[in-house]
Amino acid sequence: MTPEQGPRIRERYTRTLSLPPPFTLVPLRESDDAFHHACARAGELGAGSLVMVGRFDVAEFAVVLEPDEPLASARRAFYAGMLALTDTLAALAPPEKPMVIEWPDAIYVGTGLVGGGRLGWPGSARERETPDWLVFGAIIRTSAIGEPGFHPRATALEEEGFAVASAGHVVEGFTRHLMVALDRWHESGFTLVAEGYASRLARESGLIRCIDKAGDLEIRHSRRSVERRNFLQALRTPSWLDPVTGEPHL
Repeated sequence: MTPEQGPRIRERYTRTLSLPPPFTLVPLRESDDAFHHACARAGELGAGSLVMVGRFDVAEFAVVLEPDEPLASARRAFYAGMLALTDTLAALAPPEKPMVIEWPDAIYVGTGLVGGGRLGWPGSARERETPDWLVFGAIIRTSAIGEPGFHPRATALEEEGFAVASAGHVVEGFTRHLMVALDRWHESGFTLVAEGYASRLARESGLIRCIDKAGDLEIRHSRRSVERRNFLQALRTPSWLDPVTGEPHL
């Protein structure tokens, strides 16, 4: 394998995928769960392992990370993952297509929910100690979910006019944008990642939203009062994920 070539996997019904180093693909069957598989075997799989479920209707994947700082601050890698995910979708979207993050984890394209991201870490890890691993996982709906208008609060990339909407394109783009986000963090600090993420949040007159050094959301009102929302608490239950179906809410 030459330096320019990455690991490859045959995506069901579509084309051959190619990911850049240092990512290693771990393919799963359609009925498997990428996030839980990655969390259960993160120590064995190692950093850069990208677990992907072979489905055509969603892009479902999870990547293993090995942080070098305490859990309390390493957990902010979630924002790098979300930034990479939305940068990927923005690059594939039709011109001027509205796209926002509903803090911290849900992604809306047009007026509907397409999916989101989540983060896993070892249950025994302590806040002030470096965890052995983190797992960033995501599910993005790619294919139509029924008759137009039947699920008014949900949508899919195909329904929003994405000319390229396959799971493979989403995963390929995500790996490259994640490398950019993490390099930006390592070279210039977390602030640039936080600002990039915050730029994807919905805008509302009189409000300024930003991510602080702890990962919490700060909402500044025009009267200069500050509201704070706890990052760790918000991560514990993904807002976009239906616990019954294991897929984005309809």
